[in-house]
Amino acid sequence: MRWSALVWAFGLVLLAGCLAGCGVQPSGVIRGASPPSGPVEPSTATTLHFVSDGRLVAVRRPGPPLARADVLALLAAGPTEQERARGLGSEVPPEAAPFSVTRRSSGRMLVTAAVPPAGLPGTAVEQIVCTAAATDPGGTTRVELLGAGSARTTGHCPG
Repeated sequence: MRWSALVWAFGLVLLAGCLAGCGVQPSGVIRGASPPSGPVEPSTATTLHFVSDGRLVAVRRPGPPLARADVLALLAAGPTEQERARGLGSEVPPEAAPFSVTRRSSGRMLVTAAVPPAGLPGTAVEQIVCTAAATDPGGTTRVELLGAGSARTTGHCPG
């Protein structure tokens, strides 16, 4: 019985030594790096110009980068249900798509629609011009619009 008590005592001392000697030393506050910051939504977005109360309104839709012609096709498809609920509309008819877009060396952008621009309301032309101009990170504001063999219409984005 004497040996078992001694073994128990030695086991308890050994266990206490293991628990107390785990090597973690007390320290003060350790400062880390700054927390992440910035926008939570994707950094890329497509800017479309819709109409509200007769005026153009720029709308940013998050998503991957799109080709200029695809951006204009989104414009021709019109506002989403949520955008319509916010009072946004479009005068660009769906049959204006497909579009082709060419960047000229003069800094102008040539947009070709599937319909003649002369048959479009002035607001629709402005929507197309402003949406096309928004696709150019270089800041193009001069857009030439033509379609269906018609004469060119040159426009500036009023915004």
